[in-house]
Amino acid sequence: MVGHRIVRIHDSVLKVMLFQFMRGLAFGLGTVIGASILVSVLVAVLARIEFVPLLGDLAGRVIEQIEEAQGQPPP
Repeated sequence: MVGHRIVRIHDSVLKVMLFQFMRGLAFGLGTVIGASILVSVLVAVLARIEFVPLLGDLAGRVIEQIEEAQGQPPP
């Protein structure tokens, strides 16, 4: 490991470990920020679309079918 090219470039194993740790932090932070932006944009776009009542009706029918299959009367 001591003779590895990356260790020779960074002068020591400690510098390599610190560099890789910082690289991992940057990658993780970038991933979280990117996912947050993507989800917020997706939610904003979906909030403008008027299909929520359709999903509510579909969910209601699914619940009724499940209750009928279990032998319970629908509310």
